[in-house]
Amino acid sequence: SCYNVGAVLRTAEGLGVHKVTLSGYTPRYNDTRLLPHLREKLNHELHKTALGAETLVPIYASDDIFSDLQSYRLDGWRIVGLENHLNTDKPVYEINDQNLRTRLGEKVVLILGEEVSGIDESLRDYIETFLEIPMKGQKESFNVSVAAAIAMAYLCL
Repeated sequence: SCYNVGAVLRTAEGLGVHKVTLSGYTPRYNDTRLLPHLREKLNHELHKTALGAETLVPIYASDDIFSDLQSYRLDGWRIVGLENHLNTDKPVYEINDQNLRTRLGEKVVLILGEEVSGIDESLRDYIETFLEIPMKGQKESFNVSVAAAIAMAYLCL
């Protein structure tokens, strides 16, 4: 949703994230593919939670996320997915792992999934490592913007 994207942008800007890459049907600020009245409405919705961060943090709108992920990898970035309750043969670390920053390094691309179904299967081959947030209550996950904030705080601070 626009509110989740705005919240992620605000958190990313506040924590000094290098760049936010948007793909798929993720709402984009100043999306030139939209008619002007729809672009204005979307910008207004994003601004409600981003509060100006949408103009401060570098945003890249990807038309080919698979090619972009391959380029990030070739440039030395580690591709990491944020997902809970995942059955995979790839490394999975809890976000509060004391050695997380050492394990991942400084150059991390964090992939967030869709609110309900998570990271799309087509992206999982590009992901080297998964992070999960330990849940203490009865719910199995956080809102995507909250989960992103938790992950970015552990990765950036």
